[in-house]
Amino acid sequence: MILLALASGSRADTTVSQSNDPTEIAEQGLMALLFQERVALETVSAERAEALTTAPRAPRKASLWPWARKKDDPPAQITAAWLEAQPAPKGGEQFQCLANTLYHEARGEGIAGQVAVAEVVLNRVDDPRFPRSVCGVVNQGNSRGCQFSWTCDGRSDRIRDRAAWDRAARIARAMLDGAPRNLTDGATFFHTRAVRPSWSRRFERTVRIGAHTFYKRPAQTAGG
Repeated sequence: MILLALASGSRADTTVSQSNDPTEIAEQGLMALLFQERVALETVSAERAEALTTAPRAPRKASLWPWARKKDDPPAQITAAWLEAQPAPKGGEQFQCLANTLYHEARGEGIAGQVAVAEVVLNRVDDPRFPRSVCGVVNQGNSRGCQFSWTCDGRSDRIRDRAAWDRAARIARAMLDGAPRNLTDGATFFHTRAVRPSWSRRFERTVRIGAHTFYKRPAQTAGG
């Protein structure tokens, strides 16, 4: 028992009858144990006893979500009303890379379409087969071209539509702060519906949102 271990110097020697009756031995042993416990309790302060018998409180979960101060759970989907209620978005290089990608790749899409593109970027960051940062993912390229066309299409990257930029930036900020990724089922690839690249046949289509179709790598079996 816990209290017996705490009470130093209060251990009492016990003598148990050598009777062959197991019930008698058990009863005498129980009485001796209860006596020891009473002696131990007398040596433990009331404050210490209360601390030992009170269940600890579960720590509160830290969250970057602004609404976590008011609600236990964030909404399952970002809405226009929520975006408009947030402070002006700001951030460093990784934020800028994601906001620019949403603006240049998906500003003509609705909120869900931009969130879906953000999911692809962040899913890649979490996948060890891709670079480990947002900017690394966005700027990745190979001999066949760029992963995100806006980074190497030769066009100006100047922001011409401030309202569209503001919305893309707000979505980027929310996604970087931990908004749910529940639209694309873990997709790490997408393309516009206007094309059907050859690589799409090797991957599993997860969803179509707006003008984009999203894919993820097929599940690998043990023998695959």
